[in-house]
Amino acid sequence: MKDTPEAVARQILEVIPSAMRLIRMEMRRRRGADLTVPQFRSLIFLQRNPGSALRQLADHLGLTPPTVSKMIDGLVARSLIERPDSPADRRRVELRLTARGNALVDRVRGETVAKFAERFAKMTPEDRDLLIRALESLRMALQGDADTPVEPRPGSAAARPG
Repeated sequence: MKDTPEAVARQILEVIPSAMRLIRMEMRRRRGADLTVPQFRSLIFLQRNPGSALRQLADHLGLTPPTVSKMIDGLVARSLIERPDSPADRRRVELRLTARGNALVDRVRGETVAKFAERFAKMTPEDRDLLIRALESLRMALQGDADTPVEPRPGSAAARPG
């Protein structure tokens, strides 16, 4: 049977890595040679998680806090990230993208969307609709798992500070 939960899980484990590989390739191609992959990943993480602490970013990147701190210094110097003190705890520093950092991530994401749209233009409208519905079902299924954090959709109210 193709519609068992196990068959769905196998298909997801087969397809998602390929999709992620293409997404990473396109975004790396567009990020600019002056940004390393960890720097760009930091920008993406902070756009989706504004106000994060250095430790949270380090955990996401799989790097040590001192390494990430040095990297953040460079991104602050380039006006891509700001680190104001937390209003709740003066000892905590909150990392946020500047307008320039947000614009960079938005540009790269937009160019990547355009590249993927070229691929999906070859699909029938019915197949695109089916894919959108399937992806929404996948999002809902994953959100039901408390152990699996699902990041908000870019552009959604939950994805950006209001």
